[in-house]
Amino acid sequence: MTISRWKPNVTVAAVIEQNGKFLLIEEHTAQGLRLNTPAGHLDPGESPIEGCVRETLEETAHAFTPTALIGIYMARSSHRTGNKEDVTYMRFAFAGELGAREAGRALDEGIVRTVWMTADEIRASVSRHRSPLLLQCIEDYLAGKRYPLDLIHVDESVR
Repeated sequence: MTISRWKPNVTVAAVIEQNGKFLLIEEHTAQGLRLNTPAGHLDPGESPIEGCVRETLEETAHAFTPTALIGIYMARSSHRTGNKEDVTYMRFAFAGELGAREAGRALDEGIVRTVWMTADEIRASVSRHRSPLLLQCIEDYLAGKRYPLDLIHVDESVR
């Protein structure tokens, strides 16, 4: 008998603020065009920090240097995409510094564009958020939640 264990999907997200605006991406999803922070799934063999750097580059064409962990979040998504999908996500959200844009780099498949929005604009667009965690991460960032990166330990065996 095979025992199936529940496992959350681990994701990473970058919360990037400059001059009172946050960098978001607009992307095609099964539910239509949605907004999100630069975010994505953690790949095998990488740390959450490395995954966040990679995802930000892939989705925005910008380098990103995480400086703090904002928080670790969980949310459950249940929606129709041809068949009923029920997935729990665990998100590591990072604050950090946006670096230079990589000239000529295409955005990840499905990403339509990057957009800068104020917190109020993000609050007003909840119906277009890809994840219910988007706004919570922004609110925690605005509340000053920052934790040292060394809070996350990645054993050598991950590599």
